[in-house]
Amino acid sequence: QVQLVESGGGSVQAGGSLTLSCTASGIIFSIDTMAWYRQAPGKQRELVADSTRSSSTSYADSVKGRFTISRDNAKNTVYLQMTSLKPEDTAVYYCNAWSTSLHRDYWGQGTQVTVSS
Repeated sequence: QVQLVESGGGSVQAGGSLTLSCTASGIIFSIDTMAWYRQAPGKQRELVADSTRSSSTSYADSVKGRFTISRDNAKNTVYLQMTSLKPEDTAVYYCNAWSTSLHRDYWGQGTQVTVSS
């Protein structure tokens, strides 16, 4: 099993910044890709950014140039640096870890990000 614990959410004004953290524990050697998803009220959960074990990254078009995902494998932690935040970034942000060897993924409990105009 893999456990994911997120932190760093909060409330900011538009244009502000936040950094989310997600630390994994458990069968961490099995983790390949780590990612951040978000879900706004009344909307489907969407992929924000992901990072492979080799630190290859990808981003949703809506956050490119504003968000940066980074991964510290020594600390089993993935970060999401969010800058130039917009009200439409308001959502619950979830950490996700995919294990190819275990053929499944794991989710954190979510952390709320609220951006006011």
